Amino acid sequence: MTTTRVPALPTQQRAWETRERLLSAAVECLAEVGYAGTTTSRIQQRSGVSRGSLLHQFPSRDDLLIAAVQHLGDERTAQVSRATSGGSATDLDNAVEGLWSTFHGTLYRAALELWIAARHNPELAASLAPRERELGRRIKAAAAEIFGDRNAAHPRFDELMGLLLSSMRGVALTYAFETRDPTTDPNLLTWRRLARQMLEVGDHRKAMR
Repeated sequence: MTTTRVPALPTQQRAWETRERLLSAAVECLAEVGYAGTTTSRIQQRSGVSRGSLLHQFPSRDDLLIAAVQHLGDERTAQVSRATSGGSATDLDNAVEGLWSTFHGTLYRAALELWIAARHNPELAASLAPRERELGRRIKAAAAEIFGDRNAAHPRFDELMGLLLSSMRGVALTYAFETRDPTTDPNLLTWRRLARQMLEVGDHRKAMR
């Protein structure tokens, strides 16, 4: 019987896959057990990567968690871009709901743990700050895709995004200690109404002429 030999992955590809497994495991650990509980041993166990491979990629725990910040940013941006899959990108209610949906789940909880930890970790804070600013710009660009080109071109769109993102971030914090269904959050009605008032009022006035 002849067996088919599966070719080994190139070294560079194996290293990239190892890195991705470690970063994904780090984000999951952050979301589940917090910053203090996210040890290299726990990350290693969850990722299935050997201790030697982990240390080769990331010599220290903070090296790994700081790299996880960038990985988390990439994933959160992609999450915003996917937020309205199956819906109309120009429907304001759907867009608001899609944006709100990104403030829950593993990615947001992991980001929250890093923000809190950075208050008492100057090295983490120094690494996190510029990445968070860049992430904010990328999330706003992705949000423009959710709301559609026409709404994104509105002169008050940036103002709306600032209000929505700040408000949603604050409301989402309450879900850390109170379990409930975010799709029924009463603030959704306010956010939808705000979006319509700020982005549709000009069209309404034109229609009345």
